Amino acid sequence: MTVMSNLQSRTWPEPKALLRLIKPVTWFPPMWAYLCGVVSSGADPTGRWGLVALGVVLAGPIVCGMSQAANDWCDRHVDAINEPDRPIPSGRVPGRWGLWVALAMSLLALAVGQALGPWGFAATIVAVAAAWAYSAEPVRLKRSGWAGPGLVGLCYEGLPWFTGAAVLSAGLPDPRIIAVAALYAIGAHGIMTLNDFKALEGDRQTGVASLPVTLGPARAARLACWIMAVPQVAVIVLLLTWGTLIPAALIAASLALQALAMRRMLTDPKGLAPWYNGTGVTLYVAGMMVAAVALRSIV
Repeated sequence: MTVMSNLQSRTWPEPKALLRLIKPVTWFPPMWAYLCGVVSSGADPTGRWGLVALGVVLAGPIVCGMSQAANDWCDRHVDAINEPDRPIPSGRVPGRWGLWVALAMSLLALAVGQALGPWGFAATIVAVAAAWAYSAEPVRLKRSGWAGPGLVGLCYEGLPWFTGAAVLSAGLPDPRIIAVAALYAIGAHGIMTLNDFKALEGDRQTGVASLPVTLGPARAARLACWIMAVPQVAVIVLLLTWGTLIPAALIAASLALQALAMRRMLTDPKGLAPWYNGTGVTLYVAGMMVAAVALRSIV
């Protein structure tokens, strides 16, 4: 019996394939954003480290992992073109296992979210609904190169940041926290657009109107750079306005380094987008924590 027929006859998923299905590499951004929210709140976490840890686990392995499983299930036909070795199209996660995992993790997220209080639970409901709205028919916001990356940016950076601040503050965060979290969420739209380069061929064939498909790689990459940069400029201006000069300078330095990385990436957007995700995006998220520390000193 061939390897392929073994995969097709499989009834139980491979454990390693299940881990790949929920993509641990994607958990860091929402976990980091939640911690940024905790730091920016100005609240003393003493005696509430359990809430901090629970929120990090909820944001990363549970909610983000669930969203990845849901996306892989809903994208199984696209992945068969772009990445046929992925868990579902390869047969290592057979049948409807991908769907069952996504549904079970959705219920787990809602159950865990209740432990974070009303603000944390409300944010969890929004995150779970957004994950399915992004991937699943008939909504499938992923089809739009504007709405899809915007929703993911909101859920990866803005919503976890808001949630961390709200849970530690036990109430609505300071408007300055909300403003900075929203700006970083907007900038994440550009990061998500660069992430779409890896699915360019499959998106084109299956009617997903990502910006790399509709604008072409060169124009989409330039637009993504502007979308990432402009919100950071706004954050710098806000921090200067609030009198936090050193954090503003640090984020400005980070943005200058990002600009150098962007310049290189634009010479070959499709080939260098993964490289930029490991360099420029690291600088981007480092600036988030700098902003969070600055907010902690003024709220």
